[in-house]
Amino acid sequence: MITEFIANIPKAELLVHLEGTLEPALLLELALRNNVTLPYVAVEEVKKSYHFTSLQSFLTIYYENLRVLVKEQDFYDLTLAYLTKAASQQVRHVEITFDPQAHLARGISFLTVITGIHRAMLDAGRNLKISSHLIMSFLRDLSVEAAEQLLLQSFEFKDWITAVGLDSAEMNNPPEKFQAVFDRAREYGYFTVASAGEEGPPEYIWQALDVLKVSRIGYAVRCLEDPDLVNRLALSMTPLTICPVSNVKLCVVKSMRDHPLKKMLEQGLCVTINSDDPAYFDAYLNENFLQASASLKFTKAQIYEMAKNSFMASFLDNDKKELYIAELDKFYKQNCP
Repeated sequence: MITEFIANIPKAELLVHLEGTLEPALLLELALRNNVTLPYVAVEEVKKSYHFTSLQSFLTIYYENLRVLVKEQDFYDLTLAYLTKAASQQVRHVEITFDPQAHLARGISFLTVITGIHRAMLDAGRNLKISSHLIMSFLRDLSVEAAEQLLLQSFEFKDWITAVGLDSAEMNNPPEKFQAVFDRAREYGYFTVASAGEEGPPEYIWQALDVLKVSRIGYAVRCLEDPDLVNRLALSMTPLTICPVSNVKLCVVKSMRDHPLKKMLEQGLCVTINSDDPAYFDAYLNENFLQASASLKFTKAQIYEMAKNSFMASFLDNDKKELYIAELDKFYKQNCP
């Protein structure tokens, strides 16, 4: 019953890296299309390489595979494939993170990247009835100057970008490093988000809140180490975009049974479930709900609460939030009489 409930409940996804949705089959197809040599020739070979011991071990393969993304059509195909999958899982709205610096470094223009993504978002909105926003993320292991240059470059496409974020290797790259960039981004009307407290300490979450002044925080699983921080997050209802399967696959937690997600929910935190890099972890949004529920024994009411949080924590306007939540409430009443 829980499986069917999760499969059909309306939901939103707020933390998914577009580049992390590059499925092995599409990876190989694009490599052939763009004459890029990879160390594997079959889907199963690709999947066998996806065994990670840390965030950095994952990022090494992740960035290497991005070499196959060259043309506007490649970014279109990648984005549409993810949105098609999300729509099939009853995801009504997504906020997709992309990493332009990973492509600019390879000589791919910002125009090429964002035009392909935007076209796919428009087509999916028309044909799949799934709404989407785009989050441009800064790579925190690069310089502040590089982030500032990217921010300036993005202004030409400001109508296509809803928010800016902060991701990539967390250790020794504190949020406060990017204070000036985030201040300027807010001045120009961008919402702001940041990943913090995945491998980094709780202090990074404090910095994301107080220095970067973000609207929501990615991962944040280490917040439970700091009771004052938990109290702060609960009182402010700051949304936390949790990626349970990713946390297990990257050895942030030992197993799904050890994941703090349920404790976070029970302590009044505004948590949502997300897939992060689903092609690498073999788990899209529904699989994240299913695996977390199987180990942590979520009730239907708790699944409903996290689905509602996902709409409330989104950057949708209030009218659209109300429409999606009305659909969610109707579903819940029909399935939990």
